[in-house]
Amino acid sequence: MNITFFGTYDTSNTPRVQALIDGLKAHDHQVTECNAPLKVNTASRVAIMKQPWRLPLLGGHILRCWVRLIAKSRHLPQTDLVVVGHLGQFDIQLAHLLFRKKPIALDFMISGTETAEDRGALHQPVQGGAKGGLKVKILGWLDEAALKKSTIIIVDTEEHRQDLPNHHRSKGVVVNVGAPPSWFEAGEAEAKRKVTKPITVAFFGNYIPLQGAPIIAEATRYMKAPVTITMVGPHGQDFAKAQAAAQPATGPATIKWVDHWVPIDELPTLMAQHDVCLGVFGTSPKAAKVVPNKVYQCAAAGGAIVTSDTPSQRRVFGPSAIYTPPGDAHALAGALDKLANDPKEVQRLRAAAFSLAKRSFRPEQIILPFLKKLEEQSLLTN
Repeated sequence: MNITFFGTYDTSNTPRVQALIDGLKAHDHQVTECNAPLKVNTASRVAIMKQPWRLPLLGGHILRCWVRLIAKSRHLPQTDLVVVGHLGQFDIQLAHLLFRKKPIALDFMISGTETAEDRGALHQPVQGGAKGGLKVKILGWLDEAALKKSTIIIVDTEEHRQDLPNHHRSKGVVVNVGAPPSWFEAGEAEAKRKVTKPITVAFFGNYIPLQGAPIIAEATRYMKAPVTITMVGPHGQDFAKAQAAAQPATGPATIKWVDHWVPIDELPTLMAQHDVCLGVFGTSPKAAKVVPNKVYQCAAAGGAIVTSDTPSQRRVFGPSAIYTPPGDAHALAGALDKLANDPKEVQRLRAAAFSLAKRSFRPEQIILPFLKKLEEQSLLTN
């Protein structure tokens, strides 16, 4: 089957699209990319939601990317299916015009409304007088327009599939985020390492509310074990809150702040060298519905997973992780203290997470539900 991946997605920032591409190639499908990365990160997009007067700036970036996409589309081989990549609510409109007679799959891992609400863009009037309700309507219209043009809608959890409007839900298919090969390689390199006291704990992220970094920082105040938690990531939305939550540091637990992005080719090894990897602990509606890529990646790196107790994460990780209630710093502190005093349990959890990742989280494995959906809709060709 000849498949074209289309859009302004950026695989250097979001590994989701690359995992889909690698998975399809592993099953002997021919994949061609028609890609012009939009170098505007999610934080900048959310800022535009808060300040609509900046929208022409985003529009200018998109139009420049679209000119490149149109030029590239003229030289594409014959295609059987178009996949519009992550954050493609605008791009699918262009894809529909360029590939009118072809089925289109939309990677709808993040809706505009949900992302804006999680980042706080819907909780205050925007500059210029527009109210949050108007922003919700605009973003909802954008999402609906994108879903309407899709033949298949790819989501990352069953919760997000259920969130699709009733008239689109039958088009939805759940494809786990999974982890790139570099994370498995790092996990293999550290698989035989023995856990000893004191255990090592790490978190990485960009400090968005979903991740609950202030909860992690606060937990160190209640811990009784002499554990250092390494916090890796740039100064994001919750960075200052996390630093404030760590004070006063009265107990033996400490935080090591690595307040910048570790190069992407070094991050898997860094996380694999820690015994315990922390997932997400936020309390937003979005946090209850996702399984973030960081949790998949840390499992592939062989880390013992401690994350929030949500149906979506329990469904994926089952007994291969430790769960604490979202937003509960005391519970997180207790879980980490228990692990700090039981290196054998940490060793077991590391092995369990790594084994699950090898069975289920590689690109060739996560893509199987999508291939089944193509077959159900009589779209799968040899």
